[in-house]
Amino acid sequence: MSSWYKSWILLTGFILFYVAYLLFGAFVFSTIERPVEDKLKRDIQVLKEEFLNQSCVNATSLENFLERVLQANKYGVSILPNSSASSNWDLASSLFFANTLVTTVGYGHTTPLSDTGKAFSIFYALLGVPFTMLVLTACVQRLMHLVTYGPISMFRQKIGLDPLAATAVHFAILLLVVVLGFFVVPAVVFSYIEDTWSFLDAIYFCFITLCTIGLGDYVPGEKPGQNFRSLYKISVMVYLFVGLMMMYLVLRAFHRMADLHGLTSFFQLPHCDEDIEEDREPIIEAGHEDQHEVEASAKPLDPASQTSYNTINR
Repeated sequence: MSSWYKSWILLTGFILFYVAYLLFGAFVFSTIERPVEDKLKRDIQVLKEEFLNQSCVNATSLENFLERVLQANKYGVSILPNSSASSNWDLASSLFFANTLVTTVGYGHTTPLSDTGKAFSIFYALLGVPFTMLVLTACVQRLMHLVTYGPISMFRQKIGLDPLAATAVHFAILLLVVVLGFFVVPAVVFSYIEDTWSFLDAIYFCFITLCTIGLGDYVPGEKPGQNFRSLYKISVMVYLFVGLMMMYLVLRAFHRMADLHGLTSFFQLPHCDEDIEEDREPIIEAGHEDQHEVEASAKPLDPASQTSYNTINR
């Protein structure tokens, strides 16, 4: 088996382990937090009944009632009868929370209620955040050859563009595809599914999400009576991961284009030459015994045989 296949098998294993890690986190969060959430719901319901049974409401009882309601709302528990009956800590919601935690999006609409959940979040993110960055980097590394070097080489050989123009056209097309595929089209879908979202709200959500800002003022799947809520949450997770991968790909392509056009030298920023060597050597190694095969498989990336940002004279 060639090193290329081994590298892809290892990358697939990394992705499967990443999914398993998310599922493990979702199970733990659901096990820890759901009983605490159920108790909080019962306490709020009892408080509501006591408040309604009072013949005369005084200022102290009103303030106590409002304080408890606002505190419960902070943790995603509503006292309103038309609120979503689904738990914030069922398996799908816990999986969604774990995903936003390790991707550093962190909407903040759902937070751990217990001290145990907060402590587990620290250790879970401590391992999950760098592992997420590793998986994203490994995926982008594979896509760079398909989405970057191939199109630039085609523009130069088939269309006859000069190196500067070829890289500029490539980046413009890549940016257009990402804007349409990960902002405009998802915004149309979100604005259709979420009744209270306008198209601008949906665009705003996509931007805040894929930039990992995660303000939490718009969170999908939280409206009462949401159809197929679990499937919807998982679909948003897939969109988040693929979208972050594409954003990372755009940023790396822009860095290299800026390096080629002299912008990094003008602003005295680091060049991306060292990233070229990184792209030639897979993050996931196949093993020392396959070193010759790795070198052989990397030959198409040699400057003499394939176009890359490092081969173009500035």
